[in-house]
Amino acid sequence: MSSTVELTKENFDQMVSENEFVLIDFWAEWCPPCRQFAPVYEKAAADNPDLVFGKVDTEAQPELAAAFEVQSIPTLMIIRDQVAVFAQPGALPAPVLEDLIGQARNLDMDEVRKSIATQQGGAQK
Repeated sequence: MSSTVELTKENFDQMVSENEFVLIDFWAEWCPPCRQFAPVYEKAAADNPDLVFGKVDTEAQPELAAAFEVQSIPTLMIIRDQVAVFAQPGALPAPVLEDLIGQARNLDMDEVRKSIATQQGGAQK
């Protein structure tokens, strides 16, 4: 059984709003780097059962790929507390993915939100 969840435009918002930490792999069947990254992503999902690992098939869900301005695949995105904290194209080696998950787990989301508010033109009080 897969440890990942297929994300679609129908379930995407619910998955992101109901889960504090969501990783998303934007991929396509025809993409060799996507197929290379898939077992790495599946293993990370199995190793981190407390997190949601989603997959967006960019061929079946072009609206989601467009909404997140995915230009190349695979693209990995991490969403914490409904805030995208990481997005990068390219297949990652397992140690890099694990390190990235650890860094995202350790983020102070209050600081992240303050930083975003500042970047958007003035800190919110």
